[in-house]
Amino acid sequence: MEKKPFDILRERGYVYQATNEKVIEEMLNDSEPKVFYIGIDPTADSLHIGHFFALTMVRRLQEKGHHPIIVIGGATALIGDPTGKRDMRKMLTKEQVAYNKAEVKELVKRFVDVDGDNPALILDNADWINPESYVDFMRKVGVHFNVNKMLATDCYKNRLESGGLTFLEMGYMLMQAYDFVYLNEKYGCVLEVGGSDQWANMIAGVELARKMDFANGLEDRQLQTLTCPLLIKADGEKMGKTASGTLWVSREKTTVYDFYQMFMNSYDEDVERLLSFFSNYEMEDIKRMCTEDIRNAKKIMAFEVTKLVHGEEEALKVKKASEEVFSNAGNSENMPQCGISADVMGEGIPIEELMVLIKMAKSKSEVRRLLQQGGIYLNNVRMQQEQNMVTPSDITDGGFVVRKGKKNYMKVLVKNNN
Repeated sequence: MEKKPFDILRERGYVYQATNEKVIEEMLNDSEPKVFYIGIDPTADSLHIGHFFALTMVRRLQEKGHHPIIVIGGATALIGDPTGKRDMRKMLTKEQVAYNKAEVKELVKRFVDVDGDNPALILDNADWINPESYVDFMRKVGVHFNVNKMLATDCYKNRLESGGLTFLEMGYMLMQAYDFVYLNEKYGCVLEVGGSDQWANMIAGVELARKMDFANGLEDRQLQTLTCPLLIKADGEKMGKTASGTLWVSREKTTVYDFYQMFMNSYDEDVERLLSFFSNYEMEDIKRMCTEDIRNAKKIMAFEVTKLVHGEEEALKVKKASEEVFSNAGNSENMPQCGISADVMGEGIPIEELMVLIKMAKSKSEVRRLLQQGGIYLNNVRMQQEQNMVTPSDITDGGFVVRKGKKNYMKVLVKNNN
């Protein structure tokens, strides 16, 4: 018997918070397709793994026949969501937001179907928010928001406690709430989905619709929201925060190799959950794989999520590179590479300086600590504290291989200056 949409989400661990879980279950399991939406602010020119995780929920609902809308927040990105921030976000220019919108829109198209019989709509909230005058918007929307209640929510309370909250940021919740009302009136949208960090903003949309209906003597339209959990690792840290920064889905910002290795380095305890989110294996098969051979299950998981984000060809290539690296003493033409000039190399360069230069470490003190622990290798030979220079004699086939710990490799090519 084919599983129903909400049952799939619940079985795979997507269901975290819901305005009314029973109503949402009936809504999504009903034979009549529903219109739902997710919002993404283009505050950067790429999506990070958290965005992508939420989009897998959108993808699953779309595959079951429901109609998705993806709102790229061209208006809200100009304000900036205060959620989870100790300080006010850096304000982006209109030109930056316009550029980011175009980049994010193209990335979104890789994860949801924008063609076929059930295409996703990709909209920009600037199209309905920007034409509103300030006074008209505040009379229509602002009148329904109680400041005391807003300040009691975590997204605003934490900002107040950490040093202040601007009036600009207070407007963010109003704008996101109005998105939901507008989409309901224009497209019949009845459900908003997103990450649990957006719960307060999402609830605000439900409440705004209810208050507007009451003020106009109308029956409550019963909008609903559903959040998925944040991607948190077994150690409690947010997934996607790496030593080199955020884990992006754009290969120009995070290489496919680094993306794959991040998942290969996952905790054993996280593998079952990640397979449930990022693969289409049945849950009983996932549990069996994790019980029988967790290491092999981890390889399957890393391959599946890389395939989903970067395509099967890239996933096969990086899988092969990873296997070659760890079976051939760290020597593979597919491993991550970087270049330095012969001038920089000179007669020799300290490994502390080199690793910071090629971004394998954040500081020289980090490298010195790793040297002391025996965690730095040059051409697969462990380096000693007293032998910390990389010299031209270490170059083979135009470069050398640096390794940090067990799995972090980099082939450094030395380029002539002419």
